[in-house]
Amino acid sequence: MPCRVYLLAHTPDPDSLVAAAARICYSAAAVSDLLERESDHLSASLLRKLRRSGHHSPFEHASFTFGVDGLSRVASHQLVRHRLASYSQQSQRYVEINEAQVVVPPSIASNSEALALFQRWAAAAFEVYTSLLALGVEAEDARFILPHGWETRLVLTMNARELHHFFELRLCRRAQWEIRELARLMLIECRKVAPVTFEIAGPPCVGEGRCHESRSCGKPYGNMEDLIRNDE
Repeated sequence: MPCRVYLLAHTPDPDSLVAAAARICYSAAAVSDLLERESDHLSASLLRKLRRSGHHSPFEHASFTFGVDGLSRVASHQLVRHRLASYSQQSQRYVEINEAQVVVPPSIASNSEALALFQRWAAAAFEVYTSLLALGVEAEDARFILPHGWETRLVLTMNARELHHFFELRLCRRAQWEIRELARLMLIECRKVAPVTFEIAGPPCVGEGRCHESRSCGKPYGNMEDLIRNDE
């Protein structure tokens, strides 16, 4: 089953909040007056200026919480390397596993012989897992036989500044395919509620028109629309 992303919660009106937080740095106005003085036009202009100038700390005041289903533990191990975030992940110690649920990479799914081999060994691993449980082995030990590709689900929270960093790294074509798709789906959700904050997000080929990688993919994204569509 493909990865699914849900935006569970977010800071109300993230664009205006970030703009108000930035204005407090340079304004004599009381905090209570800042949000009332914001307009869509002024907020958008200021947020673009903040990005260009590298003044990123105001973006930390807007947070976003996502629910994720159908992600492999291969990808979740990469995800938790982003340490400026909060994670709650389904436990294999306490949640009973009743069927084989393994994420199948596209390179395997498109090859019938490879897919048959993959599915056979995933099923075998699950059979051993259930046999170990039947023998009285604790779930926390029986799970050692399960493959890295086993499906998991989690809730994660990041602020807008860390999300920009996450998108910069994980939307690059050189990122692993699954976490790249996760990042793409998260970005789509972010743009629905904070369109200016995430007006431009992703790898430097999108934001700066150039690549920072020592080994470029050789196929930079042309614009945000290409990135969102995941044009190959």
